[in-house]
Amino acid sequence: MPARTPLGALPALFSAAFTAVMTELLPAGLLPHISHDLHTSPAATGHLVTGYAITSCAAAIPITAALRSLPRRPVLLTTLAGFAACNLITALSDTYALTFAARLLAGALGGTLWAMLVGYATRIVAPTHRGRAIAIVSAGITIALCAGIPAGTALADLYGWRATFAALAVLSLLITAWTRWQVPPLPGDQTTSHRPSLRQVSHLPGIRRVLTLTAVVLLGHQTMYTYIAPYTQHTGGRTDLTLLVFGLATVAGILITGALVDHHPRAALTTALVLLTAAMLTLALTPAAVLIAAAVWGTAFGAAPTLLQAALVSASGPRHADLATAMQTTVYNLGIAAGSLTGGLVLDHAGPAALPWAALAILALTWRILPTVTYTRSPAATT
Repeated sequence: MPARTPLGALPALFSAAFTAVMTELLPAGLLPHISHDLHTSPAATGHLVTGYAITSCAAAIPITAALRSLPRRPVLLTTLAGFAACNLITALSDTYALTFAARLLAGALGGTLWAMLVGYATRIVAPTHRGRAIAIVSAGITIALCAGIPAGTALADLYGWRATFAALAVLSLLITAWTRWQVPPLPGDQTTSHRPSLRQVSHLPGIRRVLTLTAVVLLGHQTMYTYIAPYTQHTGGRTDLTLLVFGLATVAGILITGALVDHHPRAALTTALVLLTAAMLTLALTPAAVLIAAAVWGTAFGAAPTLLQAALVSASGPRHADLATAMQTTVYNLGIAAGSLTGGLVLDHAGPAALPWAALAILALTWRILPTVTYTRSPAATT
């Protein structure tokens, strides 16, 4: 660990996470604009998001394994510069094929970035602040979802979707420069003779339990979240207001988690799962209380990714965090895809009122898994 972590290092990594989420999800908010300009159907345009997610999921583990011996900062800078190039190509492209190719490349870069960020953050801070470092980086996801995507959509309404992607390309370049200036260099894993394989890392005590818990939490969450619009319409609520409350609550969840994760990780994770379960039960039994449920749900889900990542780093140790996080990135994306599919099937066959019951049934599995998740090393003590 460096003798002194530059003041701007963690905010730079936070900004990298923000940029990755914006690059991945911005087309969803700009779908009508892009579809009209590229003369494609809305479904085909939506595949720009799907293609990114699939490539990110497929690339995370093999690329991370291939690059793990290289110095960390050049890999990080190359990834961020690659985002800038892909977003610029998207802004300038006048064909669907080129745009889709740029999105596939961006997805591969995204899988590489997510596998690095948590491990990088935990290696540049003191052991007693590793959980808080994870919380700061994870906050980039939340801010992108509740502020960045809406802002990008508003910018597209004023100046066009191409201007929005051009602005994102410029932002990516600025963050690349900031990262080069503020984030300290880290060596790659050069111990080839003793370097654990992917299989060996996956068999470290606790790893598979955390990954299973991650999959179940994302599956339950996404089953409900993907179809929040038809659910709120069914209850007579407002989707935009529900999502606003959810987004603001996720910020609160991140802030609370940052204060608790280093010293009370198990209690914080248990509380988050209690709140998540309570939110789904409220939606199932009292649909009129959708805003209250959204506030509880957002608080819990704002906390969950940080707590799950902290549990994973606790099990793997910072040295193996890149590979472990690559596996978690893959599981995370699979959980999102499976949750969207599950929610769609429930919506088609049982209607929107059944969605929270389905999510609740899935989340019930977390209470069988949670007792098996052990903090073999507390986040504060892991070396």
